[in-house]
Amino acid sequence: MSTLLSDLGTDLPLVAAPMAGGPSTPALVTAAARAGGLGFLAGGYKTAQALAGQIHTARAEGIAFGVNLFVPNPAPVSDAAYRRYARALRPEADRYGLTLPGEPVEDDDHWADKIDLLTSAPVPWVSFTFGIPDRAVVRALRTAGSTVLQCVTSAGEARLAAESGVHALIVQAQDAGGHSATLTPARPPRPLQLTDLIAAVRRSADLPLIATGGITTSTDVATALAAGAEAAMVGTALLRTHESGASAPHKAALADPAFPATTVTRAFTGRPARALRNRFTDHYDPIAPAGYPALHHLTGPLRKAATAAGDTDLIHLWAGTGHRHAKAEPAADTYARLAAQL
Repeated sequence: MSTLLSDLGTDLPLVAAPMAGGPSTPALVTAAARAGGLGFLAGGYKTAQALAGQIHTARAEGIAFGVNLFVPNPAPVSDAAYRRYARALRPEADRYGLTLPGEPVEDDDHWADKIDLLTSAPVPWVSFTFGIPDRAVVRALRTAGSTVLQCVTSAGEARLAAESGVHALIVQAQDAGGHSATLTPARPPRPLQLTDLIAAVRRSADLPLIATGGITTSTDVATALAAGAEAAMVGTALLRTHESGASAPHKAALADPAFPATTVTRAFTGRPARALRNRFTDHYDPIAPAGYPALHHLTGPLRKAATAAGDTDLIHLWAGTGHRHAKAEPAADTYARLAAQL
């Protein structure tokens, strides 16, 4: 049992990953805790008020849990590149009667309000992705009593994270579903297999590690722990569980033979993210510029409309490479399968 997790009384070194956009419900976080692990609420894309509501719900269950935030680390897109991409998307928008944003929207995802929330009403764990918060933010959260984690995708990022004063690192490998945590989305680091990445990070930063990316079986969990991680973080494996808030079309696509492969694409948000390959990724990834959060806001109305219509050709079907192991079952059953070799 890892020291990192045992301090909070968890029985299993298994962490439910924060999955922004809906999947990481308070019910999923609670189920992870009840199964002996730990779960994270996803603060990304939420207002501080909406996040506070989910924190209140989880706290009322009397469980340990964490909150993940997106650190502002914009990848600006030129007006010309934005307009070209918006024009290319217009036929899709027209089919749904949508008007997409005419100008790039660059925001910070309510960063200051959410930091104020987490320092004034602390939660046991706080994790960060997309960027590294400044030392003052990390210090404030530590002073408030939170264990602070930083998601990294390379040894170099691990060194920077260690300098910020965080307690531990989440090491995300190339097979992860959804967004890459890379600090340099226009120039992602050289991809490594999870065990190799764990080894590289261990050499560069003397901090506890949580491994993530492609962990969907009990063998994957055991391999990550044997490589030096104190815990394994799972996301895709939980997407189809009863407690997951993933959309019905997303859950169905994960098991649909029509979607056999994943691909890393920036077509949806302007940041690299792994998703089930569909018509949108095939057609638009070759022409999509880098540009986050502007592309996220540009395609957001289209993705929302497509999800409501069950149009899986246009939905961002986030998924890791092991997505076929995701089962429609209670999260407790998924946890039991993942823990079989512990």
